[in-house]
Amino acid sequence: MSEPPSPAPRAALLLFGAGDFAFNLYWQAVNLYLLFFYIDTLRLAPALAGTLFLLGAAWDGVADFIAGVVAERMRRPYRVLIGWGALPLGLAFVAMFAVPAGAWAPALAAQLGFRTLYAFTNIPYSAWTTRLAGTSAERSLVAGLRMIFGAVAATLVAGTLPRLVTLLDSYAAASALLAALGVPLLLAIAWRVPERRPTVEVAARPRIVPALALLARNRAFVALNLAAAAGAAAAALTTQSVLYYFRYVLVDAPAGPQALAAMAFASLVATPLWTMAARRAGARAAWLVACALALALPAGFVLLPAPGVPAATVFLLGMQIAFAGFGLAAWTLLPDSVDWGAARNGVRVEAIAFGTFALAQKAALAAAGFAIGAIYQASGFVAGAPQGTASLEAIRWLMLAGPALLLLAALAAVLALPLRRHTLARLAAGE
Repeated sequence: MSEPPSPAPRAALLLFGAGDFAFNLYWQAVNLYLLFFYIDTLRLAPALAGTLFLLGAAWDGVADFIAGVVAERMRRPYRVLIGWGALPLGLAFVAMFAVPAGAWAPALAAQLGFRTLYAFTNIPYSAWTTRLAGTSAERSLVAGLRMIFGAVAATLVAGTLPRLVTLLDSYAAASALLAALGVPLLLAIAWRVPERRPTVEVAARPRIVPALALLARNRAFVALNLAAAAGAAAAALTTQSVLYYFRYVLVDAPAGPQALAAMAFASLVATPLWTMAARRAGARAAWLVACALALALPAGFVLLPAPGVPAATVFLLGMQIAFAGFGLAAWTLLPDSVDWGAARNGVRVEAIAFGTFALAQKAALAAAGFAIGAIYQASGFVAGAPQGTASLEAIRWLMLAGPALLLLAALAAVLALPLRRHTLARLAAGE
Protein backbone atom coordinates (compact mmCIF):
# COMPACT_ATOMS: atom_id res chain seq x y z
CA MET A 1 0.00 0.00 0.00
CA SER A 2 1.43 3.42 -1.01
CA GLU A 3 2.11 6.12 1.52
CA PRO A 4 -0.97 8.30 2.06
CA PRO A 5 -0.72 11.92 0.89
CA SER A 6 -0.16 14.59 3.49
CA PRO A 7 -3.36 16.54 4.18
CA ALA A 8 -4.02 19.80 2.34
CA PRO A 9 -3.87 23.09 4.26
CA ARG A 10 -6.90 23.74 6.43
CA ALA A 11 -7.91 26.77 4.32
CA ALA A 12 -7.99 24.58 1.22
CA LEU A 13 -10.02 21.93 3.06
CA LEU A 14 -12.48 24.61 4.16
CA LEU A 15 -12.94 25.94 0.63
CA PHE A 16 -13.22 22.41 -0.73
CA GLY A 17 -15.86 21.53 1.86
CA ALA A 18 -17.85 24.60 0.77
CA GLY A 19 -18.35 22.86 -2.56
CA ASP A 20 -21.10 20.84 -0.95
CA PHE A 21 -22.91 24.09 -0.24
CA ALA A 22 -23.12 24.66 -4.00
CA PHE A 23 -24.01 21.08 -4.85
CA ASN A 24 -26.64 20.88 -2.11
CA LEU A 25 -28.35 24.05 -3.30
CA TYR A 26 -29.18 21.98 -6.36
CA TRP A 27 -29.54 18.54 -4.81
CA GLN A 28 -31.77 19.56 -1.91
CA ALA A 29 -34.09 21.48 -4.22
CA VAL A 30 -34.46 18.32 -6.32
CA ASN A 31 -34.70 15.98 -3.35
CA LEU A 32 -37.19 18.05 -1.36
CA TYR A 33 -39.26 19.87 -3.96
CA LEU A 34 -39.02 18.35 -7.44
CA LEU A 35 -41.61 15.61 -6.86
CA PHE A 36 -43.81 18.15 -5.06
CA PHE A 37 -43.30 20.58 -7.99
CA TYR A 38 -44.41 17.91 -10.47
CA ILE A 39 -47.55 17.02 -8.56
CA ASP A 40 -48.70 20.34 -7.13
CA THR A 41 -47.41 22.86 -9.71
CA LEU A 42 -47.24 20.97 -13.01
CA ARG A 43 -50.39 19.07 -11.96
CA LEU A 44 -49.10 15.72 -13.12
CA ALA A 45 -50.78 12.57 -11.83
CA PRO A 46 -48.90 11.20 -8.81
CA ALA A 47 -48.01 7.94 -10.58
CA LEU A 48 -46.71 9.85 -13.62
CA ALA A 49 -44.77 12.23 -11.40
CA GLY A 50 -43.28 9.30 -9.51
CA THR A 51 -42.35 7.62 -12.78
CA LEU A 52 -40.60 10.77 -14.02
CA PHE A 53 -38.70 10.96 -10.76
CA LEU A 54 -37.83 7.26 -11.03
CA LEU A 55 -36.54 7.64 -14.58
CA GLY A 56 -34.55 10.74 -13.67
CA ALA A 57 -33.02 9.23 -10.57
CA ALA A 58 -32.25 5.97 -12.40
CA TRP A 59 -30.49 7.89 -15.16
CA ASP A 60 -28.73 9.91 -12.48
CA GLY A 61 -27.12 6.73 -11.22
CA VAL A 62 -26.13 5.63 -14.73
CA ALA A 63 -24.70 9.09 -15.42
CA ASP A 64 -22.73 8.92 -12.17
CA PHE A 65 -21.19 5.64 -13.25
CA ILE A 66 -20.36 6.97 -16.72
CA ALA A 67 -18.87 10.09 -15.17
CA GLY A 68 -16.70 7.94 -12.93
CA VAL A 69 -15.48 5.90 -15.90
CA VAL A 70 -14.75 9.02 -17.93
CA ALA A 71 -12.89 10.67 -15.06
CA GLU A 72 -10.88 7.47 -14.47
CA ARG A 73 -9.93 7.02 -18.11
CA MET A 74 -9.35 10.68 -19.06
CA ARG A 75 -6.92 11.26 -16.18
CA ARG A 76 -7.73 14.94 -16.31
CA PRO A 77 -7.38 16.84 -13.03
CA TYR A 78 -10.67 16.72 -11.18
CA ARG A 79 -10.59 20.50 -10.77
CA VAL A 80 -10.68 20.95 -14.57
CA LEU A 81 -13.82 18.81 -14.88
CA ILE A 82 -15.52 20.83 -12.14
CA GLY A 83 -14.54 24.12 -13.75
CA TRP A 84 -15.94 23.04 -17.11
CA GLY A 85 -19.25 21.92 -15.63
CA ALA A 86 -20.06 24.72 -13.17
CA LEU A 87 -21.95 27.14 -15.46
CA PRO A 88 -23.80 24.55 -17.60
CA LEU A 89 -24.94 22.86 -14.39
CA GLY A 90 -26.43 26.08 -13.03
CA LEU A 91 -28.28 26.78 -16.28
CA ALA A 92 -29.66 23.24 -16.44
CA PHE A 93 -30.91 23.56 -12.87
CA VAL A 94 -32.96 26.64 -13.78
CA ALA A 95 -34.33 24.96 -16.91
CA MET A 96 -35.62 22.02 -14.83
CA PHE A 97 -37.95 24.33 -12.88
CA ALA A 98 -38.99 26.41 -15.93
CA VAL A 99 -41.20 23.70 -17.48
CA PRO A 100 -44.85 24.70 -18.17
CA ALA A 101 -47.75 22.95 -16.47
CA GLY A 102 -48.68 19.55 -17.85
CA ALA A 103 -45.55 19.26 -20.01
CA TRP A 104 -44.28 15.93 -18.77
CA ALA A 105 -41.93 15.25 -21.71
CA PRO A 106 -40.01 18.55 -21.41
CA ALA A 107 -39.97 18.02 -17.64
CA LEU A 108 -38.28 14.65 -18.10
CA ALA A 109 -35.82 15.99 -20.69
CA ALA A 110 -34.84 18.92 -18.47
CA GLN A 111 -34.40 16.63 -15.47
CA LEU A 112 -32.20 14.22 -17.44
CA GLY A 113 -30.06 17.10 -18.70
CA PHE A 114 -29.58 18.48 -15.21
CA ARG A 115 -28.76 15.11 -13.69
CA THR A 116 -26.18 14.39 -16.42
CA LEU A 117 -24.34 17.65 -15.82
CA TYR A 118 -24.60 17.16 -12.06
CA ALA A 119 -22.96 13.74 -12.34
CA PHE A 120 -20.08 14.95 -14.51
CA THR A 121 -19.37 17.73 -12.01
CA ASN A 122 -20.13 16.07 -8.69
CA ILE A 123 -18.36 12.72 -9.21
CA PRO A 124 -14.95 14.36 -9.83
CA TYR A 125 -15.57 16.54 -6.78
CA SER A 126 -16.36 13.51 -4.60
CA ALA A 127 -13.42 11.47 -5.91
CA TRP A 128 -11.14 14.42 -5.16
CA THR A 129 -11.45 13.61 -1.43
CA THR A 130 -9.06 10.66 -1.85
CA ARG A 131 -6.36 13.16 -2.86
CA LEU A 132 -6.95 15.65 -0.09
CA ALA A 133 -6.41 13.38 2.92
CA GLY A 134 -4.90 9.95 3.37
CA THR A 135 -6.08 8.86 6.83
CA SER A 136 -9.53 7.93 8.06
CA ALA A 137 -9.41 10.66 10.72
CA GLU A 138 -8.57 13.35 8.15
CA ARG A 139 -11.25 12.02 5.84
CA SER A 140 -13.76 12.31 8.67
CA LEU A 141 -12.81 15.98 8.91
CA VAL A 142 -13.25 16.50 5.16
CA ALA A 143 -16.58 14.65 5.22
CA GLY A 144 -17.67 16.67 8.22
CA LEU A 145 -16.85 19.98 6.54
CA ARG A 146 -18.69 18.90 3.42
CA MET A 147 -21.74 17.86 5.38
CA ILE A 148 -21.78 21.05 7.44
CA PHE A 149 -21.79 23.16 4.31
CA GLY A 150 -24.33 20.83 2.77
CA ALA A 151 -26.57 21.21 5.82
CA VAL A 152 -26.31 25.01 5.58
CA ALA A 153 -27.46 24.78 1.97
CA ALA A 154 -30.24 22.36 2.90
CA THR A 155 -31.44 24.74 5.62
CA LEU A 156 -31.43 27.61 3.15
CA VAL A 157 -33.30 25.67 0.46
CA ALA A 158 -35.84 24.07 2.78
CA GLY A 159 -36.61 27.31 4.59
CA THR A 160 -36.53 29.85 1.75
CA LEU A 161 -37.40 28.15 -1.55
CA PRO A 162 -41.18 28.14 -0.96
CA ARG A 163 -41.00 31.81 0.11
CA LEU A 164 -38.89 32.70 -2.92
CA VAL A 165 -41.41 30.96 -5.19
CA THR A 166 -44.24 32.94 -3.59
CA LEU A 167 -42.31 36.21 -3.70
CA LEU A 168 -41.11 35.81 -7.29
CA ASP A 169 -44.21 33.92 -8.46
CA SER A 170 -42.02 31.36 -10.22
CA TYR A 171 -39.95 28.29 -9.44
CA ALA A 172 -37.67 29.24 -12.33
CA ALA A 173 -36.80 32.65 -10.87
CA ALA A 174 -36.26 31.16 -7.42
CA SER A 175 -33.95 28.48 -8.82
CA ALA A 176 -32.00 31.14 -10.74
CA LEU A 177 -31.14 32.82 -7.44
CA LEU A 178 -29.81 29.53 -6.06
CA ALA A 179 -27.74 28.94 -9.20
CA ALA A 180 -26.27 32.44 -8.87
CA LEU A 181 -24.81 31.30 -5.55
CA GLY A 182 -23.63 27.88 -6.68
CA VAL A 183 -21.86 28.63 -9.96
CA PRO A 184 -19.23 31.11 -8.64
CA LEU A 185 -18.42 28.89 -5.67
CA LEU A 186 -17.66 25.85 -7.83
CA LEU A 187 -15.50 27.99 -10.10
CA ALA A 188 -13.57 29.27 -7.07
CA ILE A 189 -12.91 25.69 -5.90
CA ALA A 190 -11.69 24.64 -9.33
CA TRP A 191 -9.36 27.63 -9.39
CA ARG A 192 -8.03 27.75 -5.83
CA VAL A 193 -7.98 24.28 -4.23
CA PRO A 194 -4.74 22.36 -4.97
CA GLU A 195 -5.01 18.83 -6.32
CA ARG A 196 -2.35 16.23 -5.63
CA ARG A 197 -2.13 13.89 -8.61
CA PRO A 198 -1.23 10.22 -7.99
CA THR A 199 2.14 8.89 -9.13
CA VAL A 200 2.39 7.12 -12.47
CA GLU A 201 2.44 3.72 -10.76
CA VAL A 202 -0.61 4.46 -8.64
CA ALA A 203 -2.39 6.13 -11.54
CA ALA A 204 -2.34 2.95 -13.65
CA ARG A 205 -5.99 1.95 -14.02
CA PRO A 206 -7.66 -1.28 -15.15
CA ARG A 207 -10.32 -1.18 -17.85
CA ILE A 208 -13.99 -1.00 -16.92
CA VAL A 209 -14.82 -4.71 -16.64
CA PRO A 210 -11.68 -5.61 -14.63
CA ALA A 211 -12.29 -2.56 -12.44
CA LEU A 212 -15.84 -3.70 -11.69
CA ALA A 213 -14.58 -7.19 -10.94
CA LEU A 214 -12.11 -5.74 -8.45
CA LEU A 215 -14.87 -3.72 -6.79
CA ALA A 216 -17.09 -6.81 -6.58
CA ARG A 217 -14.27 -8.60 -4.72
CA ASN A 218 -13.78 -5.63 -2.40
CA ARG A 219 -15.80 -6.74 0.63
CA ALA A 220 -15.53 -3.34 2.28
CA PHE A 221 -16.84 -1.57 -0.82
CA VAL A 222 -19.75 -3.99 -1.30
CA ALA A 223 -20.90 -3.80 2.33
CA LEU A 224 -20.55 -0.02 2.29
CA ASN A 225 -22.72 0.26 -0.83
CA LEU A 226 -25.46 -1.92 0.62
CA ALA A 227 -25.54 0.04 3.88
CA ALA A 228 -25.43 3.45 2.22
CA ALA A 229 -28.09 2.59 -0.37
CA ALA A 230 -30.51 1.30 2.27
CA GLY A 231 -29.86 4.37 4.41
CA ALA A 232 -30.35 6.73 1.46
CA ALA A 233 -33.67 5.13 0.55
CA ALA A 234 -34.82 5.36 4.18
CA ALA A 235 -33.86 9.04 4.32
CA ALA A 236 -35.66 9.71 1.03
CA LEU A 237 -38.88 8.06 2.18
CA THR A 238 -38.76 10.13 5.36
CA THR A 239 -37.91 13.55 3.91
CA GLN A 240 -40.11 13.31 0.82
CA SER A 241 -43.07 12.37 3.01
CA VAL A 242 -42.75 15.47 5.20
CA LEU A 243 -44.70 17.95 3.06
CA TYR A 244 -47.52 15.46 2.53
CA TYR A 245 -47.65 14.40 6.15
CA PHE A 246 -47.98 17.94 7.47
CA ARG A 247 -50.33 19.13 4.74
CA TYR A 248 -52.73 16.21 4.63
CA VAL A 249 -52.37 14.19 7.85
CA LEU A 250 -51.78 17.04 10.30
CA VAL A 251 -53.61 19.63 8.13
CA ASP A 252 -50.90 22.23 8.69
CA ALA A 253 -49.26 22.94 5.31
CA PRO A 254 -46.99 25.82 6.49
CA ALA A 255 -45.44 23.55 9.13
CA GLY A 256 -44.02 21.25 6.44
CA PRO A 257 -41.34 23.59 5.04
CA GLN A 258 -40.61 24.72 8.60
CA ALA A 259 -39.99 21.10 9.61
CA LEU A 260 -37.70 20.56 6.60
CA ALA A 261 -35.71 23.67 7.50
CA ALA A 262 -35.47 22.49 11.11
CA MET A 263 -34.27 19.08 9.91
CA ALA A 264 -31.55 20.70 7.83
CA PHE A 265 -30.49 22.78 10.81
CA ALA A 266 -30.42 19.61 12.93
CA SER A 267 -27.95 18.13 10.45
CA LEU A 268 -25.85 21.26 10.74
CA VAL A 269 -25.72 20.93 14.53
CA ALA A 270 -25.26 17.16 14.57
CA THR A 271 -22.54 16.85 11.93
CA PRO A 272 -19.67 18.25 14.07
CA LEU A 273 -20.64 15.82 16.82
CA TRP A 274 -20.68 12.87 14.41
CA THR A 275 -17.35 14.07 13.02
CA MET A 276 -15.76 14.04 16.48
CA ALA A 277 -17.25 10.62 17.19
CA ALA A 278 -15.92 9.20 13.92
CA ARG A 279 -12.45 10.64 14.48
CA ARG A 280 -12.27 9.19 17.99
CA ALA A 281 -14.13 5.88 17.77
CA GLY A 282 -14.11 5.22 14.02
CA ALA A 283 -16.72 5.83 11.33
CA ARG A 284 -18.15 2.30 11.57
CA ALA A 285 -18.83 2.68 15.29
CA ALA A 286 -20.51 6.04 14.72
CA TRP A 287 -22.66 4.46 12.01
CA LEU A 288 -23.84 1.71 14.36
CA VAL A 289 -24.93 4.31 16.90
CA ALA A 290 -26.80 6.20 14.16
CA CYS A 291 -28.56 2.95 13.13
CA ALA A 292 -29.71 2.32 16.67
CA LEU A 293 -31.11 5.84 16.99
CA ALA A 294 -32.89 5.69 13.61
CA LEU A 295 -34.55 2.39 14.51
CA ALA A 296 -35.67 3.48 17.97
CA LEU A 297 -37.40 6.68 16.83
CA PRO A 298 -40.11 5.19 14.53
CA ALA A 299 -40.90 2.55 17.14
CA GLY A 300 -41.45 5.28 19.73
CA PHE A 301 -43.43 7.54 17.40
CA VAL A 302 -45.89 4.76 16.49
CA LEU A 303 -46.75 4.35 20.17
CA LEU A 304 -47.78 7.99 20.58
CA PRO A 305 -51.56 8.55 20.63
CA ALA A 306 -52.51 11.02 17.84
CA PRO A 307 -49.17 12.86 17.60
CA GLY A 308 -49.42 16.49 16.50
CA VAL A 309 -47.08 18.96 14.87
CA PRO A 310 -44.65 19.26 17.83
CA ALA A 311 -44.26 15.49 18.25
CA ALA A 312 -43.87 14.96 14.50
CA THR A 313 -41.25 17.70 14.32
CA VAL A 314 -39.24 16.22 17.19
CA PHE A 315 -39.42 12.79 15.57
CA LEU A 316 -38.17 14.16 12.25
CA LEU A 317 -35.37 16.09 13.93
CA GLY A 318 -34.17 12.90 15.59
CA MET A 319 -34.32 11.00 12.31
CA GLN A 320 -32.34 13.71 10.56
CA ILE A 321 -29.67 13.59 13.26
CA ALA A 322 -29.35 9.85 12.65
CA PHE A 323 -29.22 10.31 8.87
CA ALA A 324 -26.44 12.88 9.34
CA GLY A 325 -24.45 10.15 11.07
CA PHE A 326 -25.15 7.83 8.13
CA GLY A 327 -23.83 10.36 5.64
CA LEU A 328 -20.73 11.26 7.62
CA ALA A 329 -19.78 7.61 8.08
CA ALA A 330 -20.43 6.65 4.46
CA TRP A 331 -18.35 9.47 2.98
CA THR A 332 -15.53 8.74 5.43
CA LEU A 333 -15.49 5.04 4.67
CA LEU A 334 -15.80 5.31 0.87
CA PRO A 335 -12.18 6.46 0.27
CA ASP A 336 -11.13 4.02 3.00
CA SER A 337 -12.75 1.19 1.02
CA VAL A 338 -10.81 2.31 -2.07
CA ASP A 339 -7.56 2.08 -0.08
CA TRP A 340 -8.62 -1.27 1.39
CA GLY A 341 -9.20 -2.71 -2.09
CA ALA A 342 -5.91 -1.28 -3.40
CA ALA A 343 -4.00 -2.82 -0.49
CA ARG A 344 -5.60 -6.23 -1.06
CA ASN A 345 -5.56 -6.34 -4.86
CA GLY A 346 -2.59 -4.16 -5.75
CA VAL A 347 -4.67 -2.05 -8.16
CA ARG A 348 -6.35 1.24 -7.29
CA VAL A 349 -9.89 1.80 -8.60
CA GLU A 350 -10.77 5.37 -7.66
CA ALA A 351 -13.20 7.40 -9.80
CA ILE A 352 -15.06 4.28 -10.98
CA ALA A 353 -15.58 3.34 -7.33
CA PHE A 354 -17.14 6.73 -6.62
CA GLY A 355 -19.30 6.48 -9.74
CA THR A 356 -20.47 2.99 -8.79
CA PHE A 357 -21.22 4.13 -5.24
CA ALA A 358 -23.28 7.03 -6.59
CA LEU A 359 -25.11 4.67 -8.95
CA ALA A 360 -26.19 2.49 -6.03
CA GLN A 361 -27.29 5.58 -4.09
CA LYS A 362 -29.30 7.00 -6.97
CA ALA A 363 -30.95 3.64 -7.69
CA ALA A 364 -32.12 3.57 -4.09
CA LEU A 365 -33.43 7.14 -4.33
CA ALA A 366 -35.18 6.35 -7.60
CA ALA A 367 -36.94 3.38 -6.03
CA ALA A 368 -38.00 5.52 -3.07
CA GLY A 369 -39.45 8.27 -5.30
CA PHE A 370 -41.28 5.74 -7.44
CA ALA A 371 -42.66 3.97 -4.35
CA ILE A 372 -44.12 7.23 -3.05
CA GLY A 373 -45.88 8.04 -6.32
CA ALA A 374 -47.13 4.49 -6.90
CA ILE A 375 -48.40 3.94 -3.36
CA TYR A 376 -50.08 7.36 -3.24
CA GLN A 377 -51.79 6.63 -6.57
CA ALA A 378 -52.97 3.20 -5.40
CA SER A 379 -54.37 4.69 -2.19
CA GLY A 380 -56.54 7.21 -4.09
CA PHE A 381 -54.44 10.31 -3.39
CA VAL A 382 -55.63 13.52 -5.14
CA ALA A 383 -53.32 16.55 -5.00
CA GLY A 384 -54.77 19.60 -3.26
CA ALA A 385 -57.92 17.84 -2.06
CA PRO A 386 -58.92 16.38 1.33
CA GLN A 387 -57.66 12.80 1.49
CA GLY A 388 -59.52 9.65 2.35
CA THR A 389 -58.57 7.26 5.12
CA ALA A 390 -56.56 5.01 2.82
CA SER A 391 -54.48 7.92 1.50
CA LEU A 392 -53.79 9.26 4.99
CA GLU A 393 -52.67 5.83 6.20
CA ALA A 394 -50.44 5.42 3.14
CA ILE A 395 -48.73 8.75 3.83
CA ARG A 396 -48.24 7.89 7.50
CA TRP A 397 -46.95 4.36 7.16
CA LEU A 398 -44.75 5.12 4.18
CA MET A 399 -42.93 7.63 6.40
CA LEU A 400 -42.58 5.17 9.29
CA ALA A 401 -42.62 1.49 8.31
CA GLY A 402 -40.73 1.82 5.02
CA PRO A 403 -37.66 3.53 6.54
CA ALA A 404 -37.64 1.12 9.49
CA LEU A 405 -37.36 -1.94 7.22
CA LEU A 406 -34.61 -0.31 5.19
CA LEU A 407 -32.73 0.68 8.32
CA LEU A 408 -32.67 -2.94 9.48
CA ALA A 409 -31.01 -3.87 6.20
CA ALA A 410 -28.52 -1.02 6.62
CA LEU A 411 -27.64 -2.21 10.11
CA ALA A 412 -26.86 -5.72 8.86
CA ALA A 413 -24.57 -4.31 6.15
CA VAL A 414 -22.73 -2.03 8.59
CA LEU A 415 -22.08 -4.98 10.86
CA ALA A 416 -20.44 -6.74 7.92
CA LEU A 417 -18.02 -3.87 7.19
CA PRO A 418 -14.39 -4.96 7.72
CA LEU A 419 -13.17 -1.38 8.20
CA ARG A 420 -12.31 -0.46 11.76
CA ARG A 421 -10.66 2.61 13.20
CA HIS A 422 -7.08 1.41 12.65
CA THR A 423 -7.60 -0.96 9.69
CA LEU A 424 -5.83 1.20 7.10
CA ALA A 425 -2.88 1.90 9.38
CA ARG A 426 -2.43 -1.84 9.93
CA LEU A 427 -2.63 -2.53 6.20
CA ALA A 428 -0.04 0.18 5.53
CA ALA A 429 2.23 -1.49 8.13
CA GLY A 430 1.86 -4.82 6.32
CA GLU A 431 -0.16 -6.52 9.06
